[in-house]
This record gives sequence, structure tokens and C-alpha cells, in this order.
Amino acid sequence: MSVAIDMNRLPEGFVRLAASMPLHGDGDRVAAMLAEAPPWAAGRGAHRAGRGMRRFSIDLRVRLGGRSSALTTFGKAAFLDLGGPRRIATGWEVEVAWQAATAAPLFPVFSGWLTVGPEALRVDGIYAPPGGIIGRVADRMLLHLAANATAEWLLAEIDRAALGAAG
Repeated sequence: MSVAIDMNRLPEGFVRLAASMPLHGDGDRVAAMLAEAPPWAAGRGAHRAGRGMRRFSIDLRVRLGGRSSALTTFGKAAFLDLGGPRRIATGWEVEVAWQAATAAPLFPVFSGWLTVGPEALRVDGIYAPPGGIIGRVADRMLLHLAANATAEWLLAEIDRAALGAAG
């Protein structure tokens, strides 16, 4: 059961993060893949993260310059928490969260939902920019772009893995 996020009443200091992309594979196959270990986390093992979540060690990536014209890519060791896929009217939803594995106070912690629809993948949730007021100002100026790029990278990896599983 997803929890609706009222964007008019976000907790103080939190920012909404929403990203989507077309789904090129089969939604049911994506849900099955997410119920197991995602391919990019294979061999790293899953650990219980509480509330029915599984935690994977991954390297989150941020491509600067956009999807097709990336100037450079940065990586950050992180923990990705995934809940079990749940069937909803429009496809599947999975609770998702991520946080830095090292220097955690310097990076935001994201919590939200991954939705797998018949034609699209979507991440929607909230995070708190680190650093109080200064961090929120920096987020408005630049860091939100990095958070969005991270979400887009994750969606692209899920889509790529689903296409690989189909072949």
C-alpha cells in the first residue's frame, strides 16, 4: 500500500524527487527481477534492512550532461533498500530507499516508491538535503539536478536489466 505524499505539506527541510522514463521491457519481468537481487547488485548479497526491506550494496551513478550527452559520470558507494513488489491497478510498486555507504551525513537519504507501469518506470519520494539551510539553498541551485540524475540512472539500470533478462 503506497503512502501518498502531500507536496503541499512536506515536512520542514524535505524535497520531493520524481523521475520517470519509458519502460522498454515487460513490467511483470521487472517486478520478478526486483523481487530477487537486481543484476547490478549481484554477488554483493542482500541484507535485511527492516520493515520487509532488503539492502543491497551498489554504486549509484550520476551522469552530468544528460542521458545521451554525458560529460562525465560520478559514482558513490551506497545502500539501496528494496521492498517486495506489490501488484497495483496500473502495474507494480516497490518501496525504495537509498543512502550513501560512506560519509553519509554529506549526502541525502531518499525514501519513496518505484512504480512499474505497462509503459513507464517512475520513482517518487522525498529526501532531506544535508547541511540545513545552506544545504537546501545548494539543493535548489544545483544538487537537486544530481539527485534527479541519480534517480534517472537507477531507472535506466532497471530498464536495461529487464531488457537483458528478456534476451
